[in-house]
Amino acid sequence: MKFSLFALAAVVASAEAISKPSLSISVCDGNFDGVDGLDPTLNWSGSSSAGDMDLEYGVEASALPTTDLASLPRKVFGTLKTNVGGWGLTAGATRTMASGETDITVDAANDDADLSVSLVATADGGVDSISASKGLDLDGGSLTITPSYNLASEEADVVVAYDGGDTKVSLTASVDSQEVVINHDMGDTSVQLTASKDAQEIVLDHSMGDTGVTLTASADAQEITISQQIDDDNKISPTINNSGDISVAWERSLGDDNSLTATIKPDDSIAVEWKDDNWTANIDAGLSGLDVSGVSISAKRDVTF
Repeated sequence: MKFSLFALAAVVASAEAISKPSLSISVCDGNFDGVDGLDPTLNWSGSSSAGDMDLEYGVEASALPTTDLASLPRKVFGTLKTNVGGWGLTAGATRTMASGETDITVDAANDDADLSVSLVATADGGVDSISASKGLDLDGGSLTITPSYNLASEEADVVVAYDGGDTKVSLTASVDSQEVVINHDMGDTSVQLTASKDAQEIVLDHSMGDTGVTLTASADAQEITISQQIDDDNKISPTINNSGDISVAWERSLGDDNSLTATIKPDDSIAVEWKDDNWTANIDAGLSGLDVSGVSISAKRDVTF
């Protein structure tokens, strides 16, 4: 498959689908003059095709009023997809305007062979890393082997993952470190064990109707959380660790997937998260006895038009 500027121009010219812009606005710390404390961001994307090539493209831009139009774009990205000889090829580039860096990714996948190859590079520095993934059927489960190599650090590692349904095992190994993660699901109870040469941790989750228990334990720290669903709208979740630190979270359902969650750590902090439709508001503050200090407020709303 020969790519040319003419072919790329033809793809862009035959645009088929352009999405509506998406606008998000954040308010940080609750202190701002005019629009200085706002961070409105406009995301826009589109797609087109020509022959066996598909193109996706878009831009992330600041929506603040300014006379310097060149400062509005933050990121510009594009992804080209095609198929060659049974391989699905994807090439993407993202240009970050502030740093002037262009990140490039190239992926090739062959579904029949359950094999894929991925390459990450920059326009100025060349190839950063390369990895491959091969899947195998094994005794009713699936085994995936993923070796990778970082050219900058000259580090290589391999990840071997087994999925047997209720049991999943992942082994990550390199010259300097090895780590194994085991997950086992037993219906109401699930266990996760993580072990490396430097640390070991076990996480146990158990559900008993309206009550849930989560235990996290390592050589240096142990923590337990007990969640109690009081009624259809209220849940209380106290947490205590081996240092004697206690926190309590109260979650109140407001209906239609809206909720209010307050987490209190005595003599430490209080945090409140309020989700209301497309709005999400967070309030964080320090807490000493009944004195509240260092209040930080943020709010965000996603708007599509």
